[in-house]
Amino acid sequence: MKKDKLYEVRQIESIRDMLISSCEIYADRTAYLKKQKKTMPYEAVTYKEFKELVWNLGTKFIEMNLSGKRIAIISENRFEWCISYMATVSGDMTVVPIDLELAPSDIINLLKISKVSAVIYTGKLSEKLADLKKEIPEIEYTINMDSEKVREGELDLYKLIEMGKELRQNGDNSFDNIEINKEEARILLFTSGTTALSKGVLLSHKNIATNLMSMCSMVDIKKTDVFLATLPIHHTYASTCGVMAPLYRGSCVAFADGLKYILNNLKESKTTVLLGVPAMFELIHKRIWAMARQNGLDGKLKMGLKLSGALRKIGIDARRKIFKTVIDNFGGEVRLFISGAAAIDPSISKSFHDMGILFLQGYGITECAPIVALNRDINYRDDAIGLPLPGLEIKIINKNEEGVGEIICKGDNVMLGYYENQEATDEVIKDGWFYTGDYGRLGEDGFIRFEGRKKNIIIAKNGKNVYPEELETMLSKSDYVAECLVYGHEDEEGETYIHAQIFPDKAAVELKLGENPDEEKLKELIQSVVDDVNKNNPVWKYIRKTVIRNTEFEKTTTKKIKRFAQANKSE
Repeated sequence: MKKDKLYEVRQIESIRDMLISSCEIYADRTAYLKKQKKTMPYEAVTYKEFKELVWNLGTKFIEMNLSGKRIAIISENRFEWCISYMATVSGDMTVVPIDLELAPSDIINLLKISKVSAVIYTGKLSEKLADLKKEIPEIEYTINMDSEKVREGELDLYKLIEMGKELRQNGDNSFDNIEINKEEARILLFTSGTTALSKGVLLSHKNIATNLMSMCSMVDIKKTDVFLATLPIHHTYASTCGVMAPLYRGSCVAFADGLKYILNNLKESKTTVLLGVPAMFELIHKRIWAMARQNGLDGKLKMGLKLSGALRKIGIDARRKIFKTVIDNFGGEVRLFISGAAAIDPSISKSFHDMGILFLQGYGITECAPIVALNRDINYRDDAIGLPLPGLEIKIINKNEEGVGEIICKGDNVMLGYYENQEATDEVIKDGWFYTGDYGRLGEDGFIRFEGRKKNIIIAKNGKNVYPEELETMLSKSDYVAECLVYGHEDEEGETYIHAQIFPDKAAVELKLGENPDEEKLKELIQSVVDDVNKNNPVWKYIRKTVIRNTEFEKTTTKKIKRFAQANKSE
C-alpha cells in the first residue's frame, strides 16, 4: 500500500526546545488570545511576549529554590495556566496538572501523593484551599493566579513574574542556562478523578516532543490557525494537541469562556480548528438538524448534501458555499474538527465532511502522551480511529475470529511508568510494549477500527463479546436519545443480560409528543428506538431492559460518562 508523504516538521528535543525555537521563528505572531473578563474582547499575546513571561516566572522559581521540585497547577482553562506550565516544565522542575473540578479533599490527597513543593491555583480555589499549608506542611508556596483575590499567606503570580523580570534585568541568567534531560520524568498526570483509583502517569520531554512531531507530520497545522481551548487543558489530550501543537506550529490558542459560550467564542476569535470529544460534536450535529427542522429547512439541508455530493463527483467542491449558513454559525472560519477520547459515529463524521468541515478523529491514551493513531487530512476513514503515528509500532494481539484483539504499541511516546507503582507498570508495559486495554482491529487499508474498552466488554450467553460502545452509537443515532449507557446486568441465576439506561432529548421528544408527554407514551417512544437497534443485531446482542433516566449521567471533565459509577444505579 502506497504511503502518503508526511508533512515536514522541525526537529525538537524537548518542550523547552520547542518553546525557544517557536518564539524565535514566530516572535511577532499572536500566540494566545486571552480575556480579562467574559464580557471583554480578546487581547493578543505574541510569542515574544509569552516567552518573556515564562522566562521571568521560571527565573523567580529558581530564586525561590524550586529547582528539581514539583509544582502543581489547578485552574480552569486560562492564559496563566500556560505561563505556569511552561515556566515549570521548561525549567528543571516537574509539573503536576490537577483537575479543578475535583472535591477539595481529593485535590489535597493528590497533592499529598505527588509531594509537591508549590501549588499554583485559580482565585476560585483560594478560599477552599485556605488551610493547604497547614494540612500539607511540605508545601512551601501557595500561588494565586488572580491578583485581586490573593489572601494572606498566598503569593501573587503576577508579582512573582515582575520579580523575575527584575532579577533578569539585574543579570540573573539562571533560567537561560538550564539543560533539560529529555529522558527524565518531568510531567506527572493523574488518570482518574477518584483518588482511590488514580494512577500517576510519568511522562518525559521526549515523550511529548516525539508525539508533537509525529502528529504534526500527519495533519497540516498552519501558522494562520486559531485553536479554541474548550476541553480541560490539565488532560494530556487537550494540553498536547490543543495547546502545545499550536505553539509548535506557530498557531494561536484562544480560551473559551465556557461550554455555553463556545459559539460566541468561535466567532470572536475566528477559530479555524476545534478540538473536542464525541459528545460535543454529537450535540453540535443534533443542534444543526434540530434548527433546520424547526425552521422547515431540513429538506433544503438534505438537498444541499445531495447536490454537494453530486458536484464533488465531477470535481467541483462547492460545500462551503452551499453550507455557508451552517459554517457562519461557527464563526465562518472553521476548517477542521478533531475528535478524541472515544470513537464517534461515522455518519456524524461524514456529515461534517459533507458540509465542508474536515472532521478527523484520533486515538490516544494518557500513557502515550497521548496520540497513538490519527486520521490524516489527506487520507482518512470516517469509521476508523486513524493510522499509526510515524515511529510507533502497533499490534493487535489475541485476536478473535473477527480479527478483534487488544491494541498494543511501542515507541518513544510511551510513558516511563506509573508513579510509585511498579506493579501496575509491569501489568501494562511488557518487553517495551504498552498494553492499552482497548480492543480494535487493523484493516487491510492500514487503518485501525476501535471496538471498545477491554474492561467494558459484556460476555453474552453464547460466549461472544458484546462491545457496549457499538450499541451506544446505534442508540445515539436517534434524535430522541441525548445520552445512553449500555452494560451487562447479572440476574439471580448468574445469567448476564444487556441493559441500557437512556436520558431522552427533551426538545426532540416534546416536538414529537408535545409538552410534558405522558410517561407511557415516552416509554413507548424510547422502546421503539431500542427495538430498531435490536432489529439490526443478532439475538445475543439484544438490549433486554431499558431504564429511562430523568437526569444526565455523571461525567468526567472530558465529558465521558462515569460508566461503572452508574451502570446499576437505577436498576
